[in-house]
Amino acid sequence: MPLTLEQYGEHLAGKDLTWPVAPAAQQPKAKPHLVKLSGIRLVAWNVYGTLLRILGGELKFVHPDKFVMDLALDKTVQEFKMWGSMSRKPGQPSEYMGQLYERALDEQRLASSPGEKHPEIHSDKIWDNIVKKLLQKEYKFDAGFYGALNEYCRKIAYFFHASIQGTAAYDGAGAAMEMLRSLGVKQGLLGDGQPFTTVQIGRAIAGQTSLRLDDLVDRGLRSLSFEVGGKKPSERLFRHFLQAAQQQGIQAHEILHIGSRILQDIAPARRMGMRTALFAGDKESLQVTNEQLKDASLRPDVLLTELSQVVDVLPSR
Repeated sequence: MPLTLEQYGEHLAGKDLTWPVAPAAQQPKAKPHLVKLSGIRLVAWNVYGTLLRILGGELKFVHPDKFVMDLALDKTVQEFKMWGSMSRKPGQPSEYMGQLYERALDEQRLASSPGEKHPEIHSDKIWDNIVKKLLQKEYKFDAGFYGALNEYCRKIAYFFHASIQGTAAYDGAGAAMEMLRSLGVKQGLLGDGQPFTTVQIGRAIAGQTSLRLDDLVDRGLRSLSFEVGGKKPSERLFRHFLQAAQQQGIQAHEILHIGSRILQDIAPARRMGMRTALFAGDKESLQVTNEQLKDASLRPDVLLTELSQVVDVLPSR
């Protein structure tokens, strides 16, 4: 049987590979603003920059440092044995793969997205584009180990993104999720993400809690941009989450959305009728200005400097 994406993550963890490390959190100058919010039945977590530390606070498709980008492309070529089906023009493997990757990424960016102002790029489709070109040059992969083409491309995307950006759970993320579970508060994911995002979360919180992601976050309450086709602040993404919540009898005003960016996380959640919490625990991911905090239409209900403080804003049960 081919490895699942979760099993592939375990497989990579056992290999002698060097991965980028997530940047340490840098506490901004912020004071928590905690008030009790009545009637909250569901906490909707943003992912990158809120649950997970990551360079720049969000998932990137091109690393700003060319050396890191080239190294990641070279590692990907070697890991998946692609060089034999690539051009024999002079230059490094990363140079030619970089050209293929750039073209595939541009095709994703230019792809039509009817009715969506904020279309999402699909990491696995980038690699699907590349692998199909290599298959025309007699490229082969082990389907018994990796799975069918779509599964294979998701594993390549996981490997490549792990090679350009390290991720780690913020301190207290696992404990906060455990405490919410013990209070009977449902949890969901509402944010930008790719097919491997839940694997990254699961692996990151494993060192902080003995519970699995599926024990903490309802599978039916996960709205990630790659599935919906729109990234934040896409209304499509937020409406998708609200529809899933309503199927479980939960209304917008009973949802607390936690994010680290005013315009992408807080503002659209407020427009949809959700309660909001700004996570101001890391300069790397925090996107807010003093003017925005003074604007009543943008201001979050609460401000958290530590994820564990989410429990303090919920009424005792």
